[in-house]
Amino acid sequence: MGKPACSKSPGQLENPGFFLRALFILLFCRHVSSQCKILRCNSEYVAATLNLRGSNRNAAYCNALRSYSHCTRKTARTCRGDLAYHSAVHGIEDLMIQNNCSKEGPTSPPRPRPPAPNHQGFESLDICNYEKSFLYKHGRPPSYQHCAAFGDPHIRTFHDEFHTCRVEGSWPLLDNDYLFVQATSSPVAKGSNATVTSKLTIIFKNMKECIDQKVYQAEIDNLPAAFEDGSVNGGERPGGSSLAIRERSPGRHVEIRAEYIGTTIAVRQAGRQLSFSIRAAEEVARAFTEEQDLQLCVGGCPRSQRISRSECCRGRAAAETARALCKEMLPVEDVYFQSCVFDVVTSGDANFTMAAHGALEDARVFLPNAEKLHIFQAGAGCPRSSSSFLLLLLLASGLRAVLLHF
Repeated sequence: MGKPACSKSPGQLENPGFFLRALFILLFCRHVSSQCKILRCNSEYVAATLNLRGSNRNAAYCNALRSYSHCTRKTARTCRGDLAYHSAVHGIEDLMIQNNCSKEGPTSPPRPRPPAPNHQGFESLDICNYEKSFLYKHGRPPSYQHCAAFGDPHIRTFHDEFHTCRVEGSWPLLDNDYLFVQATSSPVAKGSNATVTSKLTIIFKNMKECIDQKVYQAEIDNLPAAFEDGSVNGGERPGGSSLAIRERSPGRHVEIRAEYIGTTIAVRQAGRQLSFSIRAAEEVARAFTEEQDLQLCVGGCPRSQRISRSECCRGRAAAETARALCKEMLPVEDVYFQSCVFDVVTSGDANFTMAAHGALEDARVFLPNAEKLHIFQAGAGCPRSSSSFLLLLLLASGLRAVLLHF
């Protein structure tokens, strides 16, 4: 007896691509009743066999075939005369024989189905919750990235590079389809080479389904717990609550949550400087064009603006004092510790220890991978003074005192 004109070889069932061809056949043969659920059986089989790995692959494959067979039996009445259905049934039998699969035995666990939308529909309710929307579409949680700017200023990029910058004036930290963040740096004191972030401007761009455009602006001694228009959320739109601002510590720490883009921002003031930290969904962080290429969070400081933190080593006594201060807040001698020492030496302001500590605490919360919390850069900071150097320093001081006595 010849094979039906629209059937396929049973051996092709093992290849997930077979079912794409099966769908093509169904569309052109037009033998499928609207009640026949063979396509659902096909898709469940493909999902169950798509990533089979390891030593128990054969057992798992037999489980998938038994599940496939069970699914076709349940839809047998509505699939009579359906060519794709009969091809699948015969193919399952052949594959079970080829793989020595028994007809009785365990089956694959049912594939989890996405939550059923309520009467308002998924789109209207959850489009302004990025994490839920991403999970619904991709079947996995989104990936996140972290960037920070603090101190004199130091930049930790989305790619975990760490730069100390000689930037003065206004520079964009972020400029993408959803966010614009600009930091303005100015000298610590008149005539000083050390600069700090004295102003931050953050623009949450209009997203018609969720928020109105909102602008947040912070300056030294003015860390408001509201957007520029006085509001504390994204406006009157249905998803307005997906953007919210709250004060974590009055005048010192503000947090802005933008659930509609999977982003959280922390703005801090320590002493006479501001710091910025962000945890952004990877998809959001990458949503920019070639024209938006200058972003310190993406590419770090331009090479012409980078400076070495070892420059602070010119005054060993000052560096040792700074090391002692920073060690109290930052026991691990990583880039945050090196930055702290650099800032305290160049500025003479012990408040910079709080800036580095705050940036490290934000990284501890925001980093998706805790193993990347500490970054170590050899030769980038002030080396510890050796005991012999300190001994020589003491001897020289003692000798000077003796000479002055005589």
